[in-house]
Amino acid sequence: MDNLLRRLRDLMGGRGDGPRSSVAAVFAASAFGLWAASGVYIVQPNEEAVVTRFGKFDRREAPGLRYHLPFPIERAEKAPVTDLKRIDVGGANQGDMPEESLMLTGDDAIVDIEFSVTWRIADAKKYLFNLRDPDEAVKAMAESAMREVAGENTFQAILTNGRGKVQIDAAALMQKALDRWDAGVTVVEVQIRSANPPAEVLDASRQVASATQEAESKINEANTYRNRVINEAKGDAAKLTQSAEAYREQAVREALGETSRFNQIYGEYRHAPAVTRQRLYIETMQQVLAKSNKVVIDSKGATAPIILPPDVFRPRVTPAAPAPTADEAATAAANATGGQR
Repeated sequence: MDNLLRRLRDLMGGRGDGPRSSVAAVFAASAFGLWAASGVYIVQPNEEAVVTRFGKFDRREAPGLRYHLPFPIERAEKAPVTDLKRIDVGGANQGDMPEESLMLTGDDAIVDIEFSVTWRIADAKKYLFNLRDPDEAVKAMAESAMREVAGENTFQAILTNGRGKVQIDAAALMQKALDRWDAGVTVVEVQIRSANPPAEVLDASRQVASATQEAESKINEANTYRNRVINEAKGDAAKLTQSAEAYREQAVREALGETSRFNQIYGEYRHAPAVTRQRLYIETMQQVLAKSNKVVIDSKGATAPIILPPDVFRPRVTPAAPAPTADEAATAAANATGGQR
C-alpha cells in the first residue's frame, strides 16, 4: 500500500510524506479506479455493441458482460438488432398528417394513404455510423417509396384489389434505396392501414364506388344469364342431334331390312315365279281385307258345301269402354255442375 501511495504521489508531483499528501494519493487512486471501471458494460441478449477507438470502428461485441478502455480512448454503442421497429406514416397516435398521406396516383387522382413500416437492424455498424438519424431516414424513405408506387397505380386499384401489390412494391423499392445508402436496415413489411379519397370528396367517391359495384353486379348477373341460356341451347341442340341420329339409324336399318326382304323375295321369285306371285297375292289380300266384313271364297275345285260361322257377317266394331263406377259418376256430375256455375 505504501508503495502504491508513493507512486501516486510521484505521479501527482508531490514529495511530502504528510497526511495531506496521503489523502490526495488515495483520492487519485479512487478516481483512477472509477475511471478504469467505467469501461465495464453489459450487452443485452437482443443487442449488439459496436466499439470505437478514438472515434474509429474497432470491433463488435456479442451479448454479455463486456469491457472497453475508458473514455475517451474507447466508446461502446449498443443497437437492438433483434427487435422489430415500426414507424407510422400519415398519422397514427398523433392524428392525421395530410402532408405525409396525400399522394397523387397514376390517373391524376389524389388518395389519402396511411401506412406503417416494420423493420429491423441488420448491421449494427452500418446502422450507427452510416445514418445520422436512422429512424427519420427510414421514415423519409418509406414516404418517398410509397409516393412513387402510388404514382404507378390507378386510384381504384389502390382502394380495391391492388392494395397488396402496392404494399409489396413499396417494401421492395424502400429496401433497394436503403441498401444503396448502406443503411444496415431490413424492411420486414409495409402495411397500408387505410386508403381513402380526400375528406372533401369522400361522399362523392363512395357514391361512385357504390355505382361501380352495382354495375359489376349487373354485369355478373347478365353473364350468368347468358351462360345459362347458352348451356340450355347447347343441351337442346345436343338432344335434337341425338334424336336425328337415332331416327337416321332407325330409317337406315328399316331400309336395309326392306332391301334384304325384297332381295330374298326376288330370289324365291326367280326360282318359282307362279308360287311366289300367288303367295304375294294372298298376303296382300289378307292385309287389305283384314277389317272387311266381306268374305271371299275361292270355289275352284270345291266339291262340298262351305259352312261359314254365324258371326262372319256381323259388323266389326271397337269394344265399348266399361261403364263408370258410382264414384266416377258422382265426380263427373259435380264437375259438370261446377262448370255450369
